[in-house]
Amino acid sequence: MDLLVTLIVGGVIGWLASLLMGADSRMGIPANIVVGIIGSLLGFYLAGMLGVSVATGVGRWVVSILGAALLIGIVRALGLFRPRTV
Repeated sequence: MDLLVTLIVGGVIGWLASLLMGADSRMGIPANIVVGIIGSLLGFYLAGMLGVSVATGVGRWVVSILGAALLIGIVRALGLFRPRTV
């Protein structure tokens, strides 16, 4: 059950980050899940490195979405993000 919740929340976080970064039309559900999960880990790692303690549920969502948006930005900068062709 925990895996299912992780996949759903990761997908929502990845989708919100892709909307924030203007990449929503180019990402599918699997990419949103991967970006959401890895981006959340990145966001919490960076918050910990900066000494930021996130205690509330809203704060956790914000850190997760910002981490996922940062991950999308990094992937774009590396040139690994290509639009899907139809």
